[in-house]
Amino acid sequence: MTAAEPLKGESPACDIDELRGLFLFEKLSDEQLRWLCERGEIRSYAPGQVYAEGEAAQWFYVLLEGTVVLSRRVGADDVEVTRTSQTGVYAGAFQAYLGDKVQQIYRNSMAVTVPSRFFVLSAETFSTMVHEWFPMAVHLLEGLFFGTQIAQQIIGGRERLLALGKLSAGLTHELNNPAGAALRAASALREGVADARSALGEIAAEPEWAPGLETLVAVLNRAVEQAALRKTGALGPLEISDLEDAVTDWLDDRDVPDGWRLAPTFVQAGLEVTDLDGIAGAVDGRVLPAVLSWLGRTLDTESLAAEIEEATLRISTLVGAAKQYSQLDRAPQQDSDVHTLLDSTVTMLAGKIPDGVRIVKDYGAGLPPVPAYPAELNQVWTNLIDNAVSAMDGAGTLTIRTTLDRDQVVVEFQDTGPGVPEEIRGRIFEPFFTTKPVGKGTGLGLDISWRIVVSRHHGDLGVESVPGDTRFRVRLPVSWAGLS
Repeated sequence: MTAAEPLKGESPACDIDELRGLFLFEKLSDEQLRWLCERGEIRSYAPGQVYAEGEAAQWFYVLLEGTVVLSRRVGADDVEVTRTSQTGVYAGAFQAYLGDKVQQIYRNSMAVTVPSRFFVLSAETFSTMVHEWFPMAVHLLEGLFFGTQIAQQIIGGRERLLALGKLSAGLTHELNNPAGAALRAASALREGVADARSALGEIAAEPEWAPGLETLVAVLNRAVEQAALRKTGALGPLEISDLEDAVTDWLDDRDVPDGWRLAPTFVQAGLEVTDLDGIAGAVDGRVLPAVLSWLGRTLDTESLAAEIEEATLRISTLVGAAKQYSQLDRAPQQDSDVHTLLDSTVTMLAGKIPDGVRIVKDYGAGLPPVPAYPAELNQVWTNLIDNAVSAMDGAGTLTIRTTLDRDQVVVEFQDTGPGVPEEIRGRIFEPFFTTKPVGKGTGLGLDISWRIVVSRHHGDLGVESVPGDTRFRVRLPVSWAGLS
């Protein structure tokens, strides 16, 4: 929109009777009205913008005649907040009375759509008037203004603590599983290494028939190669059982001690009777039991080492997801990949998602990073996923979908729950409004999510819902120099 130009011509005189007719000034004395007229002025503007959001707040405007439009910047667009022709409405530097306690900038943009007249006071004059005429009101307003800010911070902090409580329980469960697996594997590994040493001792005790180190290494390498080529993962339980029985019989026929214990190791490694025949042909039959025992224990140690590696990798992944989620070691504001943020949140919540709920990721390709406070966006994802899972009551599908819509990244959470009833759909973003039973919800999750997306990221959060298909849709601008 083009800037509104003050209409040419001599500035009209201020009329105290006209000021007295405004609700802001109707209780003032004639002396006070004259004081205002002496220090203020009447300005007329052609259609266009009067001031822009983010500029230094220098003037306080009171509408005398015309139509004003107030808007906020969201991404690359100006979103209309209000439009009115009511005489006496005000805008501009109305927080001037707070002085340098807050940044004195215009919090929105103001434009006029028809030729309009205003009574205008400088920010300094407005501040002086409020402080001198209404000193008690100044203290009350300051308390209200900063008290509201503190309350919002406390509420936000409490909601983050509630989210952290949910996540910590799930994370503890998720970490406990691989940690327990690693501990069990490490204990078994110690025992396996001892058994392998014992088997080597048995081989060395028969120097006349014992194979050389080169032969032992060749046997092990051949077994490892066979294990890499042919695993049992694709076989069914009955097929695996048949193979183990066949290997057990082969071992028993050759007087190998504890053949029933070695057979699962060989079968799991992909070794069958034909492979064992090849190994038997490479060593003397009198040390074959000791060689096979050593081979089984060595394969066991490799399997256990792989299990430990997998478990520790899982732990490392969870710790990395926790760091990514919390953003503890990162700048609070940065260009962020929404897919990375979503993945870390899903990982953190995995322990809290029932088995009957399926998570589907439908990520768009080539999405640009968004300027964001990633820890706060992770809180939004947590709230929306938690609400969707709760709505589905233990069974359903949650689809997380991302797309690029012109200059906005869109993140959609679609669940197959019963939906949000139309009669409450307009209230779900209100603070403390909840449909959950007492003790199950605070009614703050969606309110905080809305403020994070809209106020902090200049995006948008909306909902569409019918039974079986509810979609919460987050829109984030891909570039915004004024993220604050």
